[in-house]
Amino acid sequence: QVQLVESGGGLVQAGGSLRLSCAVSGRTVSSSAMGWFRQGPGKEREFVVGIIGSGDYTYSADSVKGRFTISRDNAKNTVYLQMNSLKPEDTAVYYCAARRSTLFTSGASGYDYWGQGTQVTVSS
Repeated sequence: QVQLVESGGGLVQAGGSLRLSCAVSGRTVSSSAMGWFRQGPGKEREFVVGIIGSGDYTYSADSVKGRFTISRDNAKNTVYLQMNSLKPEDTAVYYCAARRSTLFTSGASGYDYWGQGTQVTVSS
């Protein structure tokens, strides 16, 4: 059984930083493309950042490029989302997701496993 457990969310002031973690069990992160998505109040779930199975390439949505970074620790089987220069519009529930495939996609429907989400609130 594959499980993804996010942690690290919270309340932060605009301009601040947070690091989210996604601990994966039941599947190795190196055998999966991984992604972070978010869903703000009254909004659709949207892609944030992703990484392919080999770890050689990462992808970012335009709205977070240069501010958010995805990384992973194969030994800990954990994926991270480092968020810097946070803005109030980054406020959302953030979800970690994994694919059975090692190939990247930004479409949420392409991901097979999801975490329960962690709330990030950025105050102005």
